[in-house]
Amino acid sequence: MQLSRKVLRTVATPAVAVLVAAGCSPRSEIASPTAPPKTGTAAPLPTRPLELETTYEQVIKSVLPSIVQITTGQALGSGIVYDTDGHILTNAHVVGASTTFQVTLATGGKPRRARLVSSYPPGDLAIIQVEDKTGLTPAVFGRSADLKVGQIVLAMGNPLGFSGSVTQGIVSALGRTVTGERHAGGGAATITNAVQTSAPINPGNSGGALVDLSGQVIGIPTLAAVDPNQGTAPGLGFAIPSDTATDIARQIIQYGRVVNSHRAALGVRVGTAVNADGDPIGVAVGSVAPGGGADKAGIRAGDVILKVNGTPTPTATDLAQVLVTLKPGDRAKVELMLPDGSKKTVTVVLSELPAGG
Repeated sequence: MQLSRKVLRTVATPAVAVLVAAGCSPRSEIASPTAPPKTGTAAPLPTRPLELETTYEQVIKSVLPSIVQITTGQALGSGIVYDTDGHILTNAHVVGASTTFQVTLATGGKPRRARLVSSYPPGDLAIIQVEDKTGLTPAVFGRSADLKVGQIVLAMGNPLGFSGSVTQGIVSALGRTVTGERHAGGGAATITNAVQTSAPINPGNSGGALVDLSGQVIGIPTLAAVDPNQGTAPGLGFAIPSDTATDIARQIIQYGRVVNSHRAALGVRVGTAVNADGDPIGVAVGSVAPGGGADKAGIRAGDVILKVNGTPTPTATDLAQVLVTLKPGDRAKVELMLPDGSKKTVTVVLSELPAGG
């Protein structure tokens, strides 16, 4: 996906947050129904908005106990109680390079010590586990595959360190492919089938819950769009779909790591190649995995990948966004520029992206 003049930023936040005008609003964090224009006599509120308000209250009451704040010492983010065994689902960029954490429930109480089970940076997901498992309320996860554009959703987390905060919006689009910033503990994650939402997502929301009005988690808020000239782009946030998040969570809990990424790979290590003016022109191959798809197709270190299946790949991010739309075993036509300046196209049988990236 291309966002004109915008970049995507992960939304963990420093452990000590400073309240600034751009991140603060006097409005309630949960949008209230629009009141009728004031007249001499107050008009009665219609039934439907009151029913919607009641639904909001019920959803928040049922889901908020499953939301936690995760503190690493350098930053904080959010997490979701996954089961009664103490597993907490969150973003890889929230845990970063840390292996121990402090976890605080939205319902209060003393911070609980937690340890890293495993982190999966390519998909920006991680599982940590708290030592004290008493009183945990696991969330209910829904199927993101059943989402429809226009559905009302609530984002729950700890934006700017304000524990247990809730914002409201809709599902704005489905099936986005987005890439965030590079972060500690891993590179820039590329998320496929991301859920785009208008629910405000701020630093600290990362790893929290995007829930529908049945109280089911249908996404993990992860990225917010930022215009370099104007700051955060309101109403333009992205969540990892729940179907992806629960699949990765189950693998980590069962095996201690991700054993099946479901993602395609060329079998190369790459960096971005630039011309004399510093403009990106393609993806430079630094090394090739022996016996992998690229190796068998004749790709060598020093080659520059220009296109995959006809789509230009001027940067490593562009290449990643093309590959996440493909599957292991697919055949991809890769256009190369060789070290002597000549070009050729080869066909690569794609392998599976290792869990480590």
